[in-house]
Amino acid sequence: MKKVLSFSVMLMVGLLLSQLLPDVMGTSYISLAHVVYMLLGICLSFIMINVGREFELDKSNLISYGKDYCVAMLAAAAPWILIAIYYIFFLLPPDLWNSGTAWKETLLLSRFAAPTSAGILFSMLAALGLQQRWIYKKIQVLAIFDDLDTIILMIPLQIAMIGLQWQMGAILVIVFGLLYIGWTKMSRYSMRQEWWAILCYAFLIFSITHLIHIVTKHFFGAEDALHIEVLLPAFVFGMVIKREHHDSKKEERITTAISLFFMLLVGMSMPQISASASNTGQSIMASQPMPSWGVIALHVLAVTLLSNIGKLVPMLFYRNHSIKERLALSIGMFTRGEVGAGVIFIALSYNIGGAALLISVLTLVLNLILTGGFVLLVKRLALSVYKD
Repeated sequence: MKKVLSFSVMLMVGLLLSQLLPDVMGTSYISLAHVVYMLLGICLSFIMINVGREFELDKSNLISYGKDYCVAMLAAAAPWILIAIYYIFFLLPPDLWNSGTAWKETLLLSRFAAPTSAGILFSMLAALGLQQRWIYKKIQVLAIFDDLDTIILMIPLQIAMIGLQWQMGAILVIVFGLLYIGWTKMSRYSMRQEWWAILCYAFLIFSITHLIHIVTKHFFGAEDALHIEVLLPAFVFGMVIKREHHDSKKEERITTAISLFFMLLVGMSMPQISASASNTGQSIMASQPMPSWGVIALHVLAVTLLSNIGKLVPMLFYRNHSIKERLALSIGMFTRGEVGAGVIFIALSYNIGGAALLISVLTLVLNLILTGGFVLLVKRLALSVYKD
């Protein structure tokens, strides 16, 4: 529980720093913001390599995964679509409800609610001796699949933000190339997998993607530069590594520390709320007036409720299992974490700000705070089902 609450605290501390530091540091804050952006990319790459390492498929039994992937896809899509609709109709004036640009921005930003972060749930269920039970195995598959679905769907969303330009074709070639490599070379290569080795891989992946951006910016200009996010390259890199277990306390502490640092950096990347309120820049969402804190709190509660209602999708499937098992499975998928924060980071790179961004961050914080309650519910339901 301490780990989850620490995620929330670090995100809030980062958000507070994002509001204070620009005024305190003045023009020198620009340099700090650039460093924060680079560290964010490296930490996100580190996290996604570890997500990729967890991704294991029995290629001889692919048919059995079909239903699970569909369920995970629906469980990721339901909160995403619900929140996108909410942002359009409750945060924007009626004259923007039919705006294609507004829909693109909200569809990208609201994707933060799609991925499940089930690490703490795995630990809790394992501590109860439930590793061999259906709920443990199923939530592990669904959590990995909805992470994968989030990563894959971010590609067309980013292409939609770019528009019909040459970059779209280049990104598609890169995406399909990476997916082909990940599928054909899955768990193929033996490599060092201590935390420091994974951090080095993360640095290299971020450096390569950033170098591509710099080179294309030099030749084609800032508007036409090729921007490849680290989500998919890092995930695929983790997929092709033949997984080795490094479960020492030191490894766990350092990995957790990097995740905590990432949450701090996400908070620090937030634009100033006062600046967002008067922003008339590229983003439709950022140009909207900032509501009062009381109204923002109501929006956060509503978005949190919608995001978790959407995650109840698994209850409609697996009818050969009890309602308690399916409910426990669904509540387990309420948990959010680093991948959702990574989506918010990507939204920031497209200048999507304003109230919707702040509500998304605070919703992530609230969900992290509530995770302890979610875990206790899953524990109670699981014990009632599997008691001897």
